[in-house]
Amino acid sequence: MKILTIGNSFTDSLKAYFPQVCESAGVELEIDYANHGGCQLSRHWEYIENEERDPVYHMYRNHTKTMGEILRETAWDVVTIQQSSPNSWIWDTFLPYGENIRNYINQNAPQAEVVIQQTWSYRADDPRIAPGGIWNINQDEMYSKLTENYKRLAGELGGLRIIPTGKAVQLARQKQQDNFVPYDPELLSQLKWPDLPRQANSVVGRMWWHKNPTTGKLEIARDTIHLNQRGQYLQACVWFAFFFKLPTSSITFVPDIIDNDDAAFLRQIAQEAVS
Repeated sequence: MKILTIGNSFTDSLKAYFPQVCESAGVELEIDYANHGGCQLSRHWEYIENEERDPVYHMYRNHTKTMGEILRETAWDVVTIQQSSPNSWIWDTFLPYGENIRNYINQNAPQAEVVIQQTWSYRADDPRIAPGGIWNINQDEMYSKLTENYKRLAGELGGLRIIPTGKAVQLARQKQQDNFVPYDPELLSQLKWPDLPRQANSVVGRMWWHKNPTTGKLEIARDTIHLNQRGQYLQACVWFAFFFKLPTSSITFVPDIIDNDDAAFLRQIAQEAVS
């Protein structure tokens, strides 16, 4: 299967484990990434329009290819699209850009199925969705809004299929026995290296110590939006089950960083989300 992603870091995370997952189950995968970090549907469409107007303008593959060239050079089976995560819960950011990109794919890769990846809500300690956050929504509300938006986009574009990555993330949060519990933000200023707040069983987010280049002091850094290694494995299993229509029990690859029992749990969650 030949898959092209038109996305951002929320598809770049497939690079971690998706190829190994497919190889372990005996299926053939060719995947390429037309991604830009944080890229919204509107920005991808802006790049495409600029490329069509100016033959010197190349925004993909390290500025060596245009989107049209990438779509035409390979007989893609699937091309995926998605919204950027900060805009995923805001419906007005989806159209007309999603439709324009879908039409452009159809023109340049008419054999390819256009599929939408449902992204996920942030970890509960993200300052935008934590109590008093600037978005004035919580994790469950972000998930509900983005889910409705992706369903609406799929309907507006003629009934496109949706890869339920966000659903799998939400199911993992609901079904694991020892879930991530938000900590008091004041704790971040009280801890000393190498201590970190408890992050048990999260699939999104991580924390680490780094040196502030200005002050030279060690500080705790946070990523509360991207999949961590557990989440990357979960995403890979979701994409495998969705595209190859095989049970996740046929996956034998387990990353060294993930416990075998935990990997089995994540595979089962992926299967449930796709089913």
